Amino acid sequence: MNKTTFLFVLFACLGIYIYGSFSIPLMDIDAAQYASISREMLMGKSYLQIVDLGKDYLDKPPMLFWLSALSMKIFGVSDWAYRIASLLFLGIALYATFKFTLIYYTLQTARLATLMLASCQAFFLIAHDVRTDTMLVGWVMLSIWLLAKWSVENKNKIFYLAIAAIAGGMMTKGPIALVVPVLCFAPHWVLKKEWTFFYKPIYIAGIILLGILLIPMSIGLYFQYDMHPGKLINGIPIQSGLKFYYWTQSFGRYTGENYYHEMSHFSFLLENMLWSFLPWIFIFLWALIYKTINFFQAGLFNIKGEVISFFGFILTYLVLSRSQAQLPHYIFVVFPLAAVITAAHWESVLWGLTTYSKALRIFFKFHLFIFCLLMMVVVAIAFLPFGTISLLGKIILLVMIFVTLLLLFSNQLLGQKWFYISIVLMLGVNSILVSHFYPNLLKYQWGNELAKEMMDKGWDQGKVVLYKIPNSNAFHFYGNAVFPTIQDSSSLQKGQLVVCDLKAMDNLLHQFPKSTLLYQANRFHVTMLTLTFLNPSTRRQELTPYGVLELK
Repeated sequence: MNKTTFLFVLFACLGIYIYGSFSIPLMDIDAAQYASISREMLMGKSYLQIVDLGKDYLDKPPMLFWLSALSMKIFGVSDWAYRIASLLFLGIALYATFKFTLIYYTLQTARLATLMLASCQAFFLIAHDVRTDTMLVGWVMLSIWLLAKWSVENKNKIFYLAIAAIAGGMMTKGPIALVVPVLCFAPHWVLKKEWTFFYKPIYIAGIILLGILLIPMSIGLYFQYDMHPGKLINGIPIQSGLKFYYWTQSFGRYTGENYYHEMSHFSFLLENMLWSFLPWIFIFLWALIYKTINFFQAGLFNIKGEVISFFGFILTYLVLSRSQAQLPHYIFVVFPLAAVITAAHWESVLWGLTTYSKALRIFFKFHLFIFCLLMMVVVAIAFLPFGTISLLGKIILLVMIFVTLLLLFSNQLLGQKWFYISIVLMLGVNSILVSHFYPNLLKYQWGNELAKEMMDKGWDQGKVVLYKIPNSNAFHFYGNAVFPTIQDSSSLQKGQLVVCDLKAMDNLLHQFPKSTLLYQANRFHVTMLTLTFLNPSTRRQELTPYGVLELK
């Protein structure tokens, strides 16, 4: 792969990230909630004590909120301003993956790894559905690359930069940012018998630096919770915010102290990799099995080459899979390592291969079947759920199909043909998703749509209240305010603009019989897609009508 092709594909992926950041509204719950918290932080100038809709917030560390609030201060309050800081960290993850791979492998492998990471479905998703994991993957891969560079060059400055990256990751999502690098390098040093790396004096200075960098977050936690023990978060009294972040939120998932208990079976994260690490997942599994067999055949202490990525992924997976609370995006933090494993295998086994075994041909045909399914899905998305795509979308679709067929029947080597077809399909699929599917889907998320209507009609925001309707952080963010929620209709007053489901309006119309219906629409929880919803003829079954009632 030459430099021109590498840069073209890389910038095509980045272009889709950026387009999605500008074209897709924020999704409830997480992305819209984090954006709303960042906006509140900026408006209230409360940078150490975090609040969510005016209430104490204790779930994620503050780094995402700090950087997003800073971005909004520079560019103004908008969804793309919230996303831009995290997008930079996706870029850092890609750069660090390239540089890390280059230390141990060829330039070709480094390019393959970078493009595999950039084109996996998870990266296209978290570029616009920004959560803490978007930023975390950048911090963690940056620290891994810097530690690898330090272990080779032995320069103190590089080590301190790695510690700073670990601190940044810990202030983004907690101790996992320290755990992953340790799981990467400890086995590597043991198997390479590099025992001196376990007792270097510089580690004392590193621990001190890490502690110093964590002081701002720790001070905020102390003043918000430790000085006011007993605050209720999710109905649980919190005695120490420091203990929560440094223990309960991470290690409490194993001891049972953590509030969340969901998706705790061992294979959950692997099952979700089947879509999130598309189109590379099956090659990655092949590479993982292949490398494991080679390790046992050679003997663990006779392993040649880099094992940081292998043990970093395997051990992190084992740690995460034993947690009593898992979500699909938790594994994204080690996707750069998965990309390195896959790229190294691809470059050594597939890329320059000129003769192909029967098993390999079958495996390629299996991937062609997967590719055909992807094409069918993207064509269905383009024409069925929300009407026909635009002329530009049709052109993108035709180009994707044409280039795929061109590559399939070209004279390129199988490994190269395979790689480029995968890239073209992911670019085509996600072009349609960000330009057509997601923007139309988000029209059924009531928060952003109602906020737009409110701004267009010039309603008095001071009179808007929520009553018997699921909260939407998108409404607070795009409405640029914190709207009160009222549980008891007796607390409502004439003149208020009440947002509620239509089922709740009957009761209100008995109390306020002269009220006016200002707006009515249908809502749907867009992150809980169903075939019934996607089918236009049955969609109404999944929709919940809601409206805005001016009380009189």
